[in-house]
Amino acid sequence: MVFIDESGFRLLPMVVRTWAVRGQTPTLRAPLSWGHLAVIGALTDEGKLYTQVQRRGFRATDIIRFLRYLLRCLPGKLLLIWDGLPAHRSKRVKAFVAQESNARLEVWALPAYAPDLNPIEGVWSYLKCVMLPNLCAPTLNQLNQHLRRSLRLLRTQPSLLATYLRQPAIYL
Repeated sequence: MVFIDESGFRLLPMVVRTWAVRGQTPTLRAPLSWGHLAVIGALTDEGKLYTQVQRRGFRATDIIRFLRYLLRCLPGKLLLIWDGLPAHRSKRVKAFVAQESNARLEVWALPAYAPDLNPIEGVWSYLKCVMLPNLCAPTLNQLNQHLRRSLRLLRTQPSLLATYLRQPAIYL
């Protein structure tokens, strides 16, 4: 079983509460930019995390490339559980899934009104609010470095990833 979702990480910082000396409110200085990185991730029922990062939103060809990557990395039959992103419902993705469905791939869609059922949403929340809070990266390259470092660190914590599988609706 593999849960798949996409998320975006912007140059604008995810501002969270922090500790400071009384009367000395910390100030974040960040460039006003709408630049972002798009991340697609897959969380397996064994607590393994697979991701790909790119500088634009995910399209059908990107989804297919990620699915091929998962098929190479994960043995056996795969049950993919994802949301109703338009790229997931595109003709190209449906054709790819139909071609692979006899061999190794089956897809289930989550209801549109319940994103909290997808455990990988908790991973995105943890990355944004715990691992990368208040990050003021001036360039996409620096944001990419911080994000990839955080993803590598997160992959070394399968017990943490497993908590999102046990209780997917509990976020930070």
